[in-house]
Amino acid sequence: MLRRSFHAMGTDVELLLDAPAGERAEQALDRAEAAFERLEQVMSRFRPDSELSRLNRDGSIADASPDLVRVVTLALEARQATGGRFDPTVHDALVTAGYDRTFEDVPAEAPAGPDRRVACGGAVHVEGLTIELAPGTRLDLGGIGKGYAVDRVAESLAVAGPCLVNAGGDLAVRGGAWPIGVAEGLTLELTRGAIATSGRDRRRWLRNGEELHHLIDPSTGRPAESDLVRVTVLADSAADAEVLAKAAFLGAEVDVPRVLVTADGRTVLAGGLA
Repeated sequence: MLRRSFHAMGTDVELLLDAPAGERAEQALDRAEAAFERLEQVMSRFRPDSELSRLNRDGSIADASPDLVRVVTLALEARQATGGRFDPTVHDALVTAGYDRTFEDVPAEAPAGPDRRVACGGAVHVEGLTIELAPGTRLDLGGIGKGYAVDRVAESLAVAGPCLVNAGGDLAVRGGAWPIGVAEGLTLELTRGAIATSGRDRRRWLRNGEELHHLIDPSTGRPAESDLVRVTVLADSAADAEVLAKAAFLGAEVDVPRVLVTADGRTVLAGGLA
């Protein structure tokens, strides 16, 4: 089993490849790592020279890459399918809550910022390679972008052998059987598809004594209030799993296998898991 670890998209990435050691396998891992770097340059809201930052700054982009067009399109389709529970236009709500820089640089505790409702649901228009944002609308593609990257890398890496691609808990497998720990004392064997987790127990911080987190409820423009700590979802793709996990965390009924961890410490299996 070959292993490659590195940091990308604000998280730790691990590649596992079940293939004989050699130049072919190493080249496949090199390409996979390079793909994460390239896609981060497309979709990061923290890189001022990324395509997404240019779109958010200018309000439109006429020469978007196919990857940016595809992810924005997926995000808009997800907003429609989830009734707005998943919404890529939460950028300003995240910034207002304090998530205005890479998470490693977000202070663990800081004075209170503006206490205001940030409107989400802004209009986004995509036609060809042109993307246009309504005035005052900016996009965050963090979760779905990471899922998209995991899917693309898994597809390419699978040419070299059965593989697992894990970006901070968003993971996809191609071939083989992989034991995946999803909660304390609970391991699932994944033979196809993907897993993603949305939760308020990792990316959190204090502002004026109030604990905040990165999962924005688009209906309020503030970090979501929930009796759940995290939701893990199994789906055909990591991008889909990201969307469904966020929607389920916000209370949507999703018809997929899922694991819910509640604030009182219970682990609940649903969607056919037993």
